[in-house]
Amino acid sequence: MLKSLFLGGFMRCDKMSSFIVMDIVREAKKYDDAVHFEIGQPDLPPSKNVKKALHVAVDENRFSYTESHGLLELRELIAEDYLSRYGVHVDTNQIFLTPGTSGAFLIAYGLSLKAFAKLGLSDPSYPCYKNFAYLLDIEPVFMPIGKDGDYELHVEDLKPHKLDALQISSPANPTGNIYSEENLKELIEYCDSKNIAFISDELYHGLTYESEANSALEFSSNAFVINGFSKFYCMPGSRLGWIIVPKNKTREAEMIAQNLFISAPTLSQYGALKAFDKEYLDEVKEEFKKRRDYLFTELSKMFEIDAKPQGAFYIWADVSKYTFDSFEFAQELLKEIHVATTPGIDFGLNGTKKYLRFAYTREIEHMSEGIERLKKYLKIGQP
Repeated sequence: MLKSLFLGGFMRCDKMSSFIVMDIVREAKKYDDAVHFEIGQPDLPPSKNVKKALHVAVDENRFSYTESHGLLELRELIAEDYLSRYGVHVDTNQIFLTPGTSGAFLIAYGLSLKAFAKLGLSDPSYPCYKNFAYLLDIEPVFMPIGKDGDYELHVEDLKPHKLDALQISSPANPTGNIYSEENLKELIEYCDSKNIAFISDELYHGLTYESEANSALEFSSNAFVINGFSKFYCMPGSRLGWIIVPKNKTREAEMIAQNLFISAPTLSQYGALKAFDKEYLDEVKEEFKKRRDYLFTELSKMFEIDAKPQGAFYIWADVSKYTFDSFEFAQELLKEIHVATTPGIDFGLNGTKKYLRFAYTREIEHMSEGIERLKKYLKIGQP
């Protein structure tokens, strides 16, 4: 397995697709008055306690490597969070701090997939999944999802394919949907019965607005669970994520981590020791809920929206009333009215030309300017 990871075409990139949203971000910088719906990073700062902890770490010269697992004290806090939030006991040796969730994905793929193995993904889904697969000579198997199935994969979707691993995200990017408890349990049980590795991207846990999301670890100790500090904890630039691996995979995970990145950023780890600030995180969640409610209400006046997002901070809007090529439409909106959005084709091929993703990661005052420009440009509410 490790041989295939490091010697079996590790840097193959001929099939990788561009991450279009980053091109949109670059283009939007040309306009001082641009309204930003394109980027999936929170504009809120982390807790003040995180900032204080970072200052202390700098003053104490905390610039050396940590062990590949990461700081034990931080892993203990993560384990405590899983116990209090999900009722799940996690051994700290199962937890690895990683450079963003990107490092976590590479560990998960390295542990569960050999070269040319098959990784099941939904279409649409986060584009980096398939691009990492291509880098590792893994074959992504795309399975369409849509509003009729609540934007969830189901066991029946998996049965026609001979998969080696399945990856889901809940809450999901770009749709904001949450996998139901019953369906998540059924998927995991099916994968366990067929020896299919189950990889659960839970990065947007915490940013849920009507009901909480379930962790895959509630249903199986064999799952690979990925999370991080970029979204809910408002620390995207800290580049700090984590992965929880099954107990029988800890030594292999350690070997992969040592070779890939030695350890996660040390200063970021010391800052994250103060990230579990419940009072502040409750405020973060409430703010994003207000933004979601505002943007959903306003966009619904212009576009078809399959469902109100349950989590994360995205709205997946059907713009086919105005265009059948959302990539060209996104370029048009940016050029003509300086409103930046993400075209759906960033996330797959399953009807995605009809969709734009709007992120509610900026304050309502900023978003309202973009809404007014869109209404005027699309002649909404005008005679």
